[in-house]
Amino acid sequence: MSKLYDTQEKQKKAFLISIIDSSHNDSMCIELEGLTQTLGLEIACHEKIRVREKSSKYGIGSGKAESLSQKANELNADLIVCDWNPSPSQQRNWEELSGIPVLDRQELIIKIFAQRANTREAELQVKLAELTYLLPRLTHKYIDLSRQRGGRYGTKGSGETKLETDRRKIEKRITHLEKEIEQVSRQRQMQRRQRERGNVPVCAIVGYTNSGKSSLLNALTGANVLAEDKLFATLDAVTRRFQPAPGVSVLLTDTVGFIRNLPHSLIKAFRSTLEESALADILIHIMDASQPDIENAYETTISVLKELGAHEIPMITLLNKIDRLEAGNEKQEELKNMFPGSIAVSVKTGIGLDAVKEKITFYVSEISGNKTEL
Repeated sequence: MSKLYDTQEKQKKAFLISIIDSSHNDSMCIELEGLTQTLGLEIACHEKIRVREKSSKYGIGSGKAESLSQKANELNADLIVCDWNPSPSQQRNWEELSGIPVLDRQELIIKIFAQRANTREAELQVKLAELTYLLPRLTHKYIDLSRQRGGRYGTKGSGETKLETDRRKIEKRITHLEKEIEQVSRQRQMQRRQRERGNVPVCAIVGYTNSGKSSLLNALTGANVLAEDKLFATLDAVTRRFQPAPGVSVLLTDTVGFIRNLPHSLIKAFRSTLEESALADILIHIMDASQPDIENAYETTISVLKELGAHEIPMITLLNKIDRLEAGNEKQEELKNMFPGSIAVSVKTGIGLDAVKEKITFYVSEISGNKTEL
């Protein structure tokens, strides 16, 4: 009788490390766990430490680094995830100390983007971000370049003796990807010009990842865009026609979500996609009202919009998932004071969506009036 073997790949275990200080709180730790689980990793342990002394070798004290590495091995962790951005040499030192791969927050997010990329444009953008991140780390990888780091991330090289050859190959590949993305960007610009000729206002949905952007698009337009309770469920800008009132039409666009410390390589690579926000006539900034650190999420989104030159576009602010808060509780009152003029909604139950339609209709009439005056 032949033996049966379980061919399902074993879920990898991650050992998480967060440094707690004035700029890093519990919400950041929860976010790191969410990112790790989104990538499909099992959390073996999450160590939250306070650092009294820092060494240039590890970014924290050598003794603490040794004890954490030992604990990761005792728990049979497959990799370590640091919730900060160690230098390439520090990352190499951690890998030498622990004997297992070490990911920082940037690489974790890039790997999630690689996992979620479903279109040609998204794949090109993610690959560019991957290679841009990898290039300065080539000289610091202690593992032979022919070894894959796992998943869709990594490069196949022939070892450190051919470092310069690999570097030239990566630089050439980056240049090629930039040209391909530029070509896709031109196609997107042509599509925008066609929309402009149709004289239909564009309304872009922006916000922190997992705040309900895709769910809002689905609720308002009847679209069937993927909407999951995960970070970065969708990466591609999706546009649907929407009529908030009889005789009023807008193009409603769902955009990629933002997150704190979003790798600059991703912002650069996804710039053509993110620019959908900068070229919109109206922005709908949707936030998760149940998020403990909502103010930082708001500031992160506004910061990215400023970088894109989109911060002065008329904006409708929504406080989503209001159904998760008790009516009349202190949190609701606090949010009303924190974000005056915002609309409390629940995309899941439909609460407040009529008010959103009315607000969009108002802004469309304002835009149409301005165009008539011109």
